[in-house]
Amino acid sequence: MTQLNKSKFESALKVRPDDIDMNQHVHSSKYIDYVLAARYDQMERCYKMPITEFTKHGLGWVVRNTFIEFKRPLILGDEMLVRTYIDEMQKDSVKVNFEIIKATNGKIACTGYFNYTMIDLKTARAAIIPEWIIARYSI
Repeated sequence: MTQLNKSKFESALKVRPDDIDMNQHVHSSKYIDYVLAARYDQMERCYKMPITEFTKHGLGWVVRNTFIEFKRPLILGDEMLVRTYIDEMQKDSVKVNFEIIKATNGKIACTGYFNYTMIDLKTARAAIIPEWIIARYSI
């Protein structure tokens, strides 16, 4: 397992009308979209490594599994901060922890994690994370 600094990064997002379900709050599946959008932003802005850099090297990431613990709902118009950090890194995977925080009051809407596996885009099989990626993720 690689030693990491566990730097936390935030992305600001806003609930859109198409995020709302019949119960008048954000549908549970949308929280996954929020974290994925934040990770794309943070990979480029914070790690200086946009997803296109992975693909030009024939690499990609797939979600192996995810866990979400809901604490309070987000509703239409809510602004949020999606805070993430890499909790641990294995030879072919990373665990990214997250919190989604209501911007208006600082209360946590949900917490959880994603386990991502690096894949070789040609074979669609797991790939060992190269040292240059480990170095960039170790900030």
